[in-house]
Parts: sequence; structure tokens; C-alpha cells
Amino acid sequence: MTTFATPEDIARRTTAARDAAVAAGRELGLEITEGKVLYELFSVVVHLVPSPVVVRVPTVLPFTTTPESQARQQRQELAVAQWLHEQRVPVVPPSPLVPREPVLADGFSMTFWQFTEEDKSGEPDYLAQSELAADLHKALRGYPGELEFMASAEPGFVSAALERLEGLDVVAADDLARAKREWAVLGPLLSDEAEFRKRFPGVELQPIHGDSPPANVFRSTGGLLFADFELVTYGPVEWDLGGLGSEYEAAYNRGAERNGLRTLDEDVLRFVNAVAALRVIAYLSCADQLPAMVEFMAPFLDRWRATDVYA
Repeated sequence: MTTFATPEDIARRTTAARDAAVAAGRELGLEITEGKVLYELFSVVVHLVPSPVVVRVPTVLPFTTTPESQARQQRQELAVAQWLHEQRVPVVPPSPLVPREPVLADGFSMTFWQFTEEDKSGEPDYLAQSELAADLHKALRGYPGELEFMASAEPGFVSAALERLEGLDVVAADDLARAKREWAVLGPLLSDEAEFRKRFPGVELQPIHGDSPPANVFRSTGGLLFADFELVTYGPVEWDLGGLGSEYEAAYNRGAERNGLRTLDEDVLRFVNAVAALRVIAYLSCADQLPAMVEFMAPFLDRWRATDVYA
């Protein structure tokens, strides 16, 4: 039987993350009277009041994550966000008040960002934000830093997670068997850029956000800002639109045409949608840390079951 974190466990984890962020901020010389938790799910986001600084503290991580791999990922996130900010792309930038490096405190590796007031007057327009994702892709084409091919798909984690799920009771046996069959086809295309290019000849690769930019736009009082680059990677732009559906793909294509970029490739979309579904299943191996994911990921699994097996 899987032992799930209780609400009390999660509350203690949130408190520990908040306290670690406050302690780290004070160590860096920031004035802090209160650590105000703004958001929590896979990360705890803390405003270091009254300083104009927000700290993101990842708390729910794949079991394959190491301190080294997490720090490398966070450095890439900070570097990309800073570079985009310098290019005048609307992003939530790293805080200029502290060194642009991840900070390790009390077992948490955290990053520091500029605080921006949120506009709470309306609801997100995900169609408009899907179209805006093409603006981000155009900007990212010029990013000079090195990024690993499809790192955000986490192929090593998915492979290990599908094996680990054998011993847990959060995924039905039939679903897990299908997932493993599909992964035998999908995994090699994610682990080897040459294999991907062979399967999808002519599909251009570039730096991409890595984690659904239409869903990671911050509504600030000064306008929309791209945010959350923790899964930034190098791959096909389709990865950033995976799992959203045809209406959002059409909105992106409008933005791509406006920016002089290629529109989405249907074969690659089918590929990334299949991979995204298997990542959902893989993350259920972390459900002991965040039990709510079993419920909120259920609709994704239902849609996956209704699709043809990827082969």
C-alpha cells in the first residue's frame, strides 16, 4: 500500500519551506518581516515582505532528482529568464538584489525572483496566451546558452517511474502495461536527438520553455509576463503546446504566422501528446508526496485511454 502524505505533513513541509526561504533571504541581507506564502503545489512560493523578492522553493520532486541535477536546472532557469529580460521580453526576472544562483537552505534548493503585483481583476485567456507563446519562441531562438535535448521530458525519470509504479497501487495494471509498451517506442526518441531527427526529418529544434508557456503566464498589473522556466530545454516547439487541444494549437499557429515562424507539425504533436500523457502517469509515482495529484490528473488519464496506442 502507498503511504500518502497527510494534510498535516504537507502543512509542515510548507512551513519548513517558508521558514527556509526567510532564513536564506536574511542571510543574503534582505529586510524581511514576514514570509508570505503566495502559492503552493509542487513548489512553495514565498514573498519576503517587505522586500520586492519572491522565492520559489520546489518541494515535490521526482525521486530521481539529485542536488546536482536540481541546481543545474535552476541555473539554466535563472540564466534564460535573465537573458530574456535583457532582450526586453516580458518575463518575471530574477531578483537583482541577490546573486543569480540557486540557494541551498535547510535541505531546500530555491531561487529568488523579482516581486511583481498580480492583476486579480480578470481570468486568464489561455487562447490569447497560446498565441503569445509564439512570441516567446521567436525570442528564444536567439538564446546563446547550451540546453540539453528534451531534458524537460525527463526520460530517465519516466523510465524509472514506470518500473517503480509496479509496486504501488495508484495506476491500474492495464494502464501501466500500455504505458510501458508506448514508452518502448517513445523513450528512444526523447533520449537521442539523432533518433528524433530520423523519425521527424525537417522539424526544426530550438530553445523552448519546456512547461506549457500558455499556462505559465503571470498576470501582473503592468501586463502579461512569461514565467516559470524551470524546465527550459531544447526541442520542438510542439512540446510547449502538448496536451492543450486543437483550439489552442490553432491560436498558436496564428501567432507563429504573425511572427514568421513555422506552424505546428501534426505528427510531432501526436508524439508530444503521447509523451505528455506518460509523464502524467510517471508523476503518479510521486503521489505519496502530493496525494491531490491522483484526483487532478485523473482527467488526463481518461483522455489518454480514449486515444490510440502510440506505435
